[in-house]
Amino acid sequence: MNAVCPACGIAVVPGYVRCPRCHAGLPVGRTKRTTADPGGTAVVQRGFPISALVVAVGVAAAIILVFGARRGARSAAPEPAALPTPVEVTGVVAPRPAAPLLVPAVETVRADAAERDRRAAAGELEAALRRQRLWGLPEIVGPRIDVRSGSCADPAMPAAIDGERAVLHGAGLTKLRCLAQSGAVVFERDL
Repeated sequence: MNAVCPACGIAVVPGYVRCPRCHAGLPVGRTKRTTADPGGTAVVQRGFPISALVVAVGVAAAIILVFGARRGARSAAPEPAALPTPVEVTGVVAPRPAAPLLVPAVETVRADAAERDRRAAAGELEAALRRQRLWGLPEIVGPRIDVRSGSCADPAMPAAIDGERAVLHGAGLTKLRCLAQSGAVVFERDL
């Protein structure tokens, strides 16, 4: 259903307000308009759920009443009977056992000092490796120290260990093993 332009007589597709050729206004046909709401949802709109509010208030009131009644029942309980006054007994003294003297064994003190020396030497080795970016983690195993590092094959590693050799030997460590990250022994040397 094409419309015809009254000014130039050309057929115009419906939907145009003006003629695309001469720009004259086209007659407006009657279109049916509705007064209903054009959009929305299919769900019925409901009001505020008053019944749910009433149930919630009722439950809260019941809880308050139950715990309030328990509290009142506790306060109505009788006080416990008072204990009799203590009686002082004079003239009897129980002997006090003698406390044992705690003197650390000399060997225990020496072993602790040796262990501290070993840990300090391992810390110095770790710091020396870190300064040279060789990143090794030392672990003390008896008189031996194991260094786990990904840089064991690096030519700078033996030189770094030699720099700390006197400190390690002075702490009582006799052997050093350099282990790869996989746990394989790369080299072992006496200190």
